[in-house]
Amino acid sequence: MDKDVFSKLKVADIKALFETEQALEILSFAQEDTRSSVQKLAASYIKRQEKELKEQQRLMGMYDYEGMFYDQGIYHVAGVDEVGRGPIAGPVTVAAVILPPMTLIPGLNDSKKLTEEKREALYDIIMDEAVAVSCISYGPEKIDELNIYEAQAMYEAIRTLSVPAEAVVADAMKLPDLTIPVESIIKGDSKSANIAAASIIAKVTRDRYMKSLDDEFPGYGFGIHKGYYTELHKEAIEQQGVTPLHRKSFEPIKSIVRWVKPE
Repeated sequence: MDKDVFSKLKVADIKALFETEQALEILSFAQEDTRSSVQKLAASYIKRQEKELKEQQRLMGMYDYEGMFYDQGIYHVAGVDEVGRGPIAGPVTVAAVILPPMTLIPGLNDSKKLTEEKREALYDIIMDEAVAVSCISYGPEKIDELNIYEAQAMYEAIRTLSVPAEAVVADAMKLPDLTIPVESIIKGDSKSANIAAASIIAKVTRDRYMKSLDDEFPGYGFGIHKGYYTELHKEAIEQQGVTPLHRKSFEPIKSIVRWVKPE
């Protein structure tokens, strides 16, 4: 396409061209066009390209830790993360995810930084793209029985991957019992692609489960607060009492039921 042909195009047609592979071809024509609306289309395209480049660079940076293993010929690197440690009700859920090396999933990030809608969309993409995914939940009884800071669920999630992990990147956890290399990363869910993917799988899985409890335990609002001790949750406990979903070793439930861990 030459400049004269371009100048005769309608603005709507030019806008459509900026969504095709011809965008770069027409960019200079649009920037020089006398119509301000066409110049705005060019500026918008450039801004969009800059944003996409920045996102691509961010995503590539999320493989810096995995890259240390890739350089050694280790490609099945599992990211592991957990959700639900802080609530007083519901499970602790842990996911382990192995993504193919350098798989760039737009929007991938720490699950806490994403909207519920975005997490749900990314969940499906991760499940489609991943080499292997494992997700483990420990319910209230098991949480009361175990020391949840000892990472048993993390070990189980890694162990039950359908493709064995050759190395692990974990969000802040050391995981000393593993016999494969482990890289513990502070705030790893925003620094590592595989940990971010695991955080999304764990978060979506747990949230879906907590929402499903609303029919069984009406009035508690589990689908809203997800088991955290909010004012709504406090009022529900005061009015309806403690449920089997509540962790008896966590306050204020511990004091309400006068729970003592069995010897």
